[in-house]
Amino acid sequence: MSILLSQELLISTVLVVLGSLYCLYLRASSRSKNQSVLPTNWPILHMFPSFVSNLHNLHDYFTLVLAGSGHSFRAHGPPGTRMRFFITCDPANVRHIFTTNYANFPKGTRFADTFDIMDGSLFTIDGEPWRRQRAKVKGLLGSPRLVANMVACCCSKVENDLLPLFSHMSSTDTPFDMQHLMSRLMFDLAAMPLFGVDPGLLSSEMPPMDVAVAMDTVMEVGCFRHMMPSSFWKLMRWLNIGPERKLNAAHTLLRRFIKEMMERRKIKTGQVNNDDEEEGVDIVSSFLDDPYYANDDLFRAIIIGYMLAARDTVGTALTWIFYCLAQNPNIVSIMRNELSPIASHKVVAGVGTMVIFEPAETKSLAYVRAVLYETLRLYPPAPTELKTVVADDTMPSGHEVHAGDAIFISLHSMGRMEGIWGKDCLDYNPDRWLSKDRNSLRYVPSHKFLAFNSGPRMCLGKDIAVMQMMTVVASTLWNFDVHLLEGQSIEPKASCILEMKNGLMVKLKKRDV
Repeated sequence: MSILLSQELLISTVLVVLGSLYCLYLRASSRSKNQSVLPTNWPILHMFPSFVSNLHNLHDYFTLVLAGSGHSFRAHGPPGTRMRFFITCDPANVRHIFTTNYANFPKGTRFADTFDIMDGSLFTIDGEPWRRQRAKVKGLLGSPRLVANMVACCCSKVENDLLPLFSHMSSTDTPFDMQHLMSRLMFDLAAMPLFGVDPGLLSSEMPPMDVAVAMDTVMEVGCFRHMMPSSFWKLMRWLNIGPERKLNAAHTLLRRFIKEMMERRKIKTGQVNNDDEEEGVDIVSSFLDDPYYANDDLFRAIIIGYMLAARDTVGTALTWIFYCLAQNPNIVSIMRNELSPIASHKVVAGVGTMVIFEPAETKSLAYVRAVLYETLRLYPPAPTELKTVVADDTMPSGHEVHAGDAIFISLHSMGRMEGIWGKDCLDYNPDRWLSKDRNSLRYVPSHKFLAFNSGPRMCLGKDIAVMQMMTVVASTLWNFDVHLLEGQSIEPKASCILEMKNGLMVKLKKRDV
């Protein structure tokens, strides 16, 4: 270990310990005053204590600070930690970062280091490797066979696993954690087109969710790494202590899961070939057939990156959708009115038979889609985006950024800014997305609504994600009323994904339709 690195580690460790102790005072003080404090530039520690003391409610803290500082502000940590941040939710800045001067704001090595389990995947890379991999994924998701397979997997899962499970919960009046079930559902729906094998987390056996928990750990520790000097968490990783010890165990679980799924895939493929039937469509095959991805570490990184992107974003969004709708029965009634003409044409055989809405039937439903977008506005599954500055630049807001700075774009704050969405920005109002005739969605630029990213990195899986959400939400709300249990505390985890810290406890009641 070099002398320079040793000194940096020592400085970081001492300052983090001092900062952590000091932030206890700040946190207690802010609670006693029942108000948050804007970042204070303390001697030596600078703004670091303010961020550490608000890790438990970082997204709300960013929103408060950004609202009071014109949608953007600069921050930095103690000397020697290389912590220089520019934090923004200004749409003009977002357009500059994601589109106008895109090449100057890559993900960067800091981001790749933070999510090292996915290093080399589309999620973390820049430049030519990113362009090559994105072109490959774009081609895959443009395959009619693969898309048809993903649609079939979604409909089958909802019809054969999710709705029967909901029916059982309803008939027995059993409360359950909706977030937990959405996580199981989306884990299966992410893995099935990937490996061509159903992990069965949503099956009647309800197997352990160790691998899904490991994915949660990656995002939780990722949030911790974002807010700490890199030398500090790297020292913890070297010593295998604290969150890094937990993350190391999660990495081991994820690698083991991929190995097991590949073995199950191999067995299934052999059986299909032996039966002389057409082999099923899976994403893994296209990477196995490409020599460029022959490296085992790169292959695993790509698989884990896909699983996290496909499971976390949609599963989290679904949980927040049900949370919002359970509090807005009038909005649910409007959704059902829009679904009613489709349901009336379905042949329902027998009392208690469930109605499932196929993607082709719901694709043009403007109001249901508006509900999804309104939820994503207020509760974006990925509440922040991280970029790195390559060369000095000046933002449209007038702020200067310098090479090596980290840029945090707060999607969570953007949806709560009166200057962006109007005086009713905190209201849950799907109507804001509708055209005057209410038959279509009005245009909202991606630099204002960033849930599916913007510019060259626009989400390739947007249509698949919307299809899955609309199928699950429409089929659930037509067949059941969703009721929140009273007395629960709804707040986000300290994570890079906006999961609920305590889950979402609900009860269902079967509708007579």
